[in-house]
Amino acid sequence: MNIPNAASPVPPDTSGLEDERREDNRHCTVFRIARIARESDAGLWRVRNISDHGMMLATTVAVSPGEPLQIALSDAITLVGKVVWARDGRCGVEFDTPVDALDILRQLAAERQSGDYRPPRLPVHGRALAVTEDGNHDVEIENLSQNGAGVIHGGGLETGTELLLVLGEDIRRRGIVRWSRGDPQGIWRAGIWFAPPLAPGDLESIRRFQS
Repeated sequence: MNIPNAASPVPPDTSGLEDERREDNRHCTVFRIARIARESDAGLWRVRNISDHGMMLATTVAVSPGEPLQIALSDAITLVGKVVWARDGRCGVEFDTPVDALDILRQLAAERQSGDYRPPRLPVHGRALAVTEDGNHDVEIENLSQNGAGVIHGGGLETGTELLLVLGEDIRRRGIVRWSRGDPQGIWRAGIWFAPPLAPGDLESIRRFQS
């Protein structure tokens, strides 16, 4: 039976909903390093894009669909999700809970402008060798970033000392001791600044530095 056109209901205006869906699914291109925590490992991976529902990461580390990840974009912003695909050195992550991607990017930009931003650091418990003009010093790595390392040493690393830090079997980086101090228990700690910084690929997994 033909229904007269006059009796047909007016189609609802869905343009606003479509706009919301497009906004919701928008992928914002990002070039940023994030600290990734996974089972028995952590590393610095590159963020390629982010949306309200997930993000794409670049890494040479082997990951599997379904693997849970904690993704720290800064000290104040950590996202949780799981890997949904992985191929060709990249992986897609779906967030456990949708986020406001644009708001997150605004927060990250504000952190940089305020001067509160610090490059992400990785907790590391491993041995390394600091080579100075005075000789070799065995040190214990406590944390690593692209720009430097926090170490425990025997008291022989003074502020301003130039050195070569030997990390693992294949990473050597020149640097300078930015600060060095001991505590009442006689434990000495120092902060080392690298020149030049480590490449992101050097820190994709802390397993290479653990001992």
